Amino acid sequence: MSRRTMLAGGTVAAGVTAVAATAGRRALSPHRLPLDGGYAPAGNSLDWSNRGSIRCFWHVETEAPLVALTFDDGPMPEWTPQVLDTLGKLDAPATFFLVGKHLRDHAGVVGPGGYDGHDIGNHTWSHADLAQLDADGVLRELQAAHDEIVLRLGREPRLMRPPWGHVGGTTLIAADHFGYDIAMWSQPVPEKQYAGDPDGFVQRVVADARPGSIILAHDVGAKSRLLVVRNLAAIVQGLRAKGLRPVTLSELLASAHAVRADTS
Repeated sequence: MSRRTMLAGGTVAAGVTAVAATAGRRALSPHRLPLDGGYAPAGNSLDWSNRGSIRCFWHVETEAPLVALTFDDGPMPEWTPQVLDTLGKLDAPATFFLVGKHLRDHAGVVGPGGYDGHDIGNHTWSHADLAQLDADGVLRELQAAHDEIVLRLGREPRLMRPPWGHVGGTTLIAADHFGYDIAMWSQPVPEKQYAGDPDGFVQRVVADARPGSIILAHDVGAKSRLLVVRNLAAIVQGLRAKGLRPVTLSELLASAHAVRADTS
């Protein structure tokens, strides 16, 4: 075998290895497709569902100058109290999608009335990928978190958000079983893009917002996510200066109903 042939073979092998490594990283990413190549089927039903349909929304069609700030994955020490404290000082309601296990472990950081004035949603018990679970698995994840929210906060959630936005048929059926609406988002905050530029970060969040926007943030996670926690006051003030008022998802949805009623 010539030296040229050997070099060519080595280049091909290196390329195959690189592709395999990339595929491996994708397979382990939270944004991966289900490992079996499909989603949890809708046919794996939980007997007769409550409504026979589900409402799932990304943004709200409204003429009212309203936006919804939403926070996923909490509660967690330090992070969640900072968010609640800032929102309280600014009288800015938001919506929190809680992980049941985190609420159990850190209920003391918010207290029984810590989320008063805010909406609460179910974000599963363990932040599981619901699109890869059968009906019983999804039901267990949502039931455990639902029960924990009722136990700790004395409130029944009416909204759910699937981790990573992954939805399979079984998620829809389980959400219907609980009478949940599924809340996605239209505007994730770009922490990683502005890690060293907090002013640019705030300007970008405010510039991207529009009436009916559902803004996705987190009160737990990597240090880059602290960008939104530390600059939350500036974001709220920037939204208001733009003429947009932060509200809960419930209020945002109600504004859509009012618009439809006015135009019908």
